[in-house]
Amino acid sequence: NLANCIAFLGRHDEALVLKREVYARRVATRGVSHKSTIVSGSNVIASMLDLKLWDEAKSFARDRLLPVARQSLGADHDETLKINHRLAA
Repeated sequence: NLANCIAFLGRHDEALVLKREVYARRVATRGVSHKSTIVSGSNVIASMLDLKLWDEAKSFARDRLLPVARQSLGADHDETLKINHRLAA
């Protein structure tokens, strides 16, 4: 997608803005517990980690995304495990 291409070019700030927009739109249209919304949130975390925004990434993962992923997808789902892995980074 466009955000990943921009990140590949080293423009991580711009990529994070786009990923946050996608996440916000998915929350508004599909709700926080939809799988595509959770995947978008995980992508936001990845961009935060690229920018070394450790505290923000940790807070977003721990307080907002991971609880929803566990409840909606289950603790052993690939996306939930990916969020756990990113939280541990």
